[in-house]
Amino acid sequence: MTVLGSAAGGGYPQWNCNCDVCALAWRGDPRVQARTQSSIAATADGKRWLLVNASPDLRQQILSTPSMAASAAADHGQRRASAIAAALVTNGDVDHVAGLLTLRERQPLSLYGTAGVMDVIAANPIFEVLSAECVERIRVPLDAPFEPVPGLSVEMFAVPGKVPLYLEKGDVSVGEVGEMTVGLRLSAGGQSIFYIPGCAEVTDDVRQRVSGAHAVLFDGTVFTDGEMEAAGVGAKTGRRMGHVPISGPGGSLEAFDGLGIGEKIYIHINNTNPILVEGSEERDRVEACGWRVAYDGMELVA
Repeated sequence: MTVLGSAAGGGYPQWNCNCDVCALAWRGDPRVQARTQSSIAATADGKRWLLVNASPDLRQQILSTPSMAASAAADHGQRRASAIAAALVTNGDVDHVAGLLTLRERQPLSLYGTAGVMDVIAANPIFEVLSAECVERIRVPLDAPFEPVPGLSVEMFAVPGKVPLYLEKGDVSVGEVGEMTVGLRLSAGGQSIFYIPGCAEVTDDVRQRVSGAHAVLFDGTVFTDGEMEAAGVGAKTGRRMGHVPISGPGGSLEAFDGLGIGEKIYIHINNTNPILVEGSEERDRVEACGWRVAYDGMELVA
């Protein structure tokens, strides 16, 4: 598995943000490094890759990952080729579906998602640029393992979440468990890695699912629930956005203790989150609790 992008929506630094954490990046502070928007890729044979979430930064991410470049997939003089054989989206958020438009160049692949998320994509005619002649859209039920690329088993499961921001109307229900926000179990060679970039609460079901995993990449959007307001860039709390905070009551920092997980890694990190700063009190705290902070280009081998 390769981490293509480790930041939340907007990336890091965010193009229009001068919060304390982004300001470090603008000044070239060596304690921080730029990150693109959340996405991973996984393979079992090193040749055919599953793209998980298509961020707006997808083209840049492909260019930064030689094993996914066209040249790595071309055979016998083939002029158009890609190592991306399939794509899957875990929700309908802009930072997870906008990159699908980058895949419009008549490249054969399969697109997977729950019925709810695929309905969101189908309702927007802009995604018709993914020609049905080349891109097969496949609706997959929850808790049903499937094999999108050879040798890689994937299972989607519901986690607490909410509808995408652009579909919010009136009173928004946050924490609903259904088809709109899912986590993934990716398995090959007898090992499993979990990818959960968005989660509103660490429930007993989530804990039981990830128990004994080789690795868990989990929602690290905000360190504190009121982080956006404290940074002076927004009024919504992390929980209101559908993201459980790392610290505080009910936070994720200690929620996975005692589960026998090989590696615990925070991903989908907001630009305001101080864990992005090496040597910060918050970074030291998560590392002391056994967590790592994902970065673009990070690789995991199970």
